[in-house]
Amino acid sequence: MSGESALPGTDPAAATASDVPNIEPALFLQPSAGLPSGAPASHAPRVLLLYGSVRERSYSRLASEEAARLLQAMGAQTKTFDPSGLPLPDDAPESHPKVQELRQLAEWSEAMVWCSPERHGAMTGIMKSQIDWIPLSSGAVRPTQGKTLAVMQVSGGSQSFNAVNQMRVLGRWMRMLTIPNQSSIARAFLEFDEAGRMKPSAYYDRVVDVMEELVKFTLLTRGASPWLTDRYSERKESAEALSKRVNQRAI
Repeated sequence: MSGESALPGTDPAAATASDVPNIEPALFLQPSAGLPSGAPASHAPRVLLLYGSVRERSYSRLASEEAARLLQAMGAQTKTFDPSGLPLPDDAPESHPKVQELRQLAEWSEAMVWCSPERHGAMTGIMKSQIDWIPLSSGAVRPTQGKTLAVMQVSGGSQSFNAVNQMRVLGRWMRMLTIPNQSSIARAFLEFDEAGRMKPSAYYDRVVDVMEELVKFTLLTRGASPWLTDRYSERKESAEALSKRVNQRAI
């Protein structure tokens, strides 16, 4: 006897659109429809790195710089945003040069690395401000949707995961594909030498693992991002908006 079960008198394979009458059939697609095919993108993965401290010796910056070196060695192209001078959200117009720089980098990227110190049991306000300045949508462009994300944190004391857990929530809210692995560097002041390079350690090995996984996930998903993030509710909303515009013109 099979271990699978079904309700008496039902055939799971026989369900059709008529069995879900609340949907709009013209906008309902089976996931296999539109599955990307053909050659994958061949250019180097484009990765934006954000860090959450502007101190002169910022360990989140040093960790992100180490991550950037690893990404470049793995064949990726990287750019790092300097948050110094970025205004508080809503405390300056969107035309502010630092805001425009951040948004242009977000649109350029196919993947991101967010690295924050843990302060008072949470990510820093500097880290959150950068994320808050990146809109969920900009015209017809969604700057973060479908892009891959790796999260890292540095701590002054024992190992903690408060900041990375918070950034995972934000990554989901920004409709990003956050990779399973993550890095949390405890007592970060002991993990970097005078030149700002990370010392060999299990923490360093984990950073290598995270960057390797980020590149792999980016290579796997970047060509399929529009398909992965295509949603019935958004197709329906777009259809309704188009109908409204057409009807208004006809009046």
